[in-house]
Amino acid sequence: MRMATVLILACMALWVPGSLLAHHGTAGFYDQTRKVRIEGVAKQFAWRNPHAGLFLTGKDAAGKEVTYVLEMGSPNTLAKLGFNRLSIKPGDKVVAQVHVAFSNPLAGEAEARFIEVNGKQVATSDAAEE
Repeated sequence: MRMATVLILACMALWVPGSLLAHHGTAGFYDQTRKVRIEGVAKQFAWRNPHAGLFLTGKDAAGKEVTYVLEMGSPNTLAKLGFNRLSIKPGDKVVAQVHVAFSNPLAGEAEARFIEVNGKQVATSDAAEE
């Protein structure tokens, strides 16, 4: 084999396993067996890769004001569901169905299909979520 071919094959052999490991599942971080309803006012909707983030001001079970930090799907996946970077704006009233984090009750994985903004469901498609 020519040296260039060997070099290309070696680079591909190193690149492919790294790409396969790059995506991570969420089951290790969030309790997939339990869903909770979180209500709050949007502070920020971060439309970023690899996952969008939603920050809400709400009240915990004791009535204390808290900030919830919610992980969502990728912008590409959210766009297939009908979201865009302006779907949730600061001050919007948000209701979300969330898988709560094992380590922090104020963090979770929001299910995009079950997010309401100002009383209206945002998802307009049945596209698969990540």
